[in-house]
Amino acid sequence: MEKHYDFFKDVYEVVRLIPKGRVTSYGAIAKYLGTARSSRMVGWAMNAAHSQKKPVPAHRVVNRNGELTGKHHFPTPTSMKELLEKEGVKVVKDKIKNFTRHFWNPTVELAI
Repeated sequence: MEKHYDFFKDVYEVVRLIPKGRVTSYGAIAKYLGTARSSRMVGWAMNAAHSQKKPVPAHRVVNRNGELTGKHHFPTPTSMKELLEKEGVKVVKDKIKNFTRHFWNPTVELAI
């Protein structure tokens, strides 16, 4: 169980680094953390992100196609879209417009 907790903590730390107006994917976070096949676990971490004392901008994490697959875990069906659009990210039919332009790759952006 301890390892599970640490993974979620690591996910939250990465998500907190995503700049406003940018998005990343579950898989990109998993790959950055060295667990490329654990994108589903990143999704589970995002589902539990609301329980963190320090806010986690979970609305900035989408699937590999730029779709708002986690939207049903927000207070309303449009909350995720509204939060993204407030940051300048256009969303059409629950998909990020110009996804590649908004995509933030932690493996590249956080390289030492």
